[in-house]
Amino acid sequence: MVDVALTGTGALPEEMVSRARVLDRLRLGDLVFRNLTRAAAILVLIILSGVIIALVSGSLPALRAFGFNFLIEERWNPVTERFGAIAPIYGTIVTSFLAMFIAVPVGLMIAMFLTELCPMSLRRPIGIAIELLAGIPSIIYGIWGLFVFAPFLQQYVQPGLIALFGNVPILSRLFEGPPYGIGMLTAGLILAIMVLPFITSISRDVFEAVPPVLKEAAYGVGCTTWEVVRYVVLPYTRVGVIGGVMLGLGRALGETMAVTFVIGNAHKISASILAPGTTISATIANEFTEAVGDLYTSSLIALGLILFVITFIVLAIARYLLLRIERRIG
Repeated sequence: MVDVALTGTGALPEEMVSRARVLDRLRLGDLVFRNLTRAAAILVLIILSGVIIALVSGSLPALRAFGFNFLIEERWNPVTERFGAIAPIYGTIVTSFLAMFIAVPVGLMIAMFLTELCPMSLRRPIGIAIELLAGIPSIIYGIWGLFVFAPFLQQYVQPGLIALFGNVPILSRLFEGPPYGIGMLTAGLILAIMVLPFITSISRDVFEAVPPVLKEAAYGVGCTTWEVVRYVVLPYTRVGVIGGVMLGLGRALGETMAVTFVIGNAHKISASILAPGTTISATIANEFTEAVGDLYTSSLIALGLILFVITFIVLAIARYLLLRIERRIG
């Protein structure tokens, strides 16, 4: 009785020692976990800093030689060592825009169908089929695009587009020229197919996270399926949807092999999306192994730096939009 009174908790000394050991072990595990997570975060920053330093140092010779003209000059001539990045930058932006212009509405519609309209027996097969698209290597997309998709576009699609928009003032410039089959439109379509699984999968997951009571309440007051999706599902999941779109855009900006096969690899700017072009990643992949001389190599590394900056700006804008949406929601 004296020992219990002295402890003040009704526990025996042996039990107190055992509890102290358990608490010490938990504190040690928490300390190790905290340090490991901190080290992982610091490691990511170190790797990112190393990449930035390598790109900047490697691109300095080209930036010193050409200055700001490197960003606005179209010419790319390894023989005379005159290089300009505007054609790859233009091709990267145009193909990525075409891909997102096609993939975003199609991906959202597929996600809406799977979550709201699709029979239960078909949801899993269709979902698995869409996710399998993400597992196909990019070089397979490129081979299929070059030998199957591009000839199909050249024979059946591009002549119809040229004839359809030939007399329309602005669209005639976008769809002018001979039907090569390959070109920026073909690259944009291939990229759209490649980013479609990412947008669809993420959108489907966030759509399924909407509380059923919200949709049931909307149906209860007489809303149609489209009205439920527009006024309930999309507002509730817009942060996740934007995140999925930005993930797909990041994939489109950096895709290399599939685009290299079907874009035509021409260092020129054309108003027509049917014309051949090039992208930053395709230019690097095609020419890096053949780069002779420090200036040539430095110009290719400078292209990599530009692609890094473009991706960073896009992701920063996306993060800013997400923050504004979260603040508006409260």
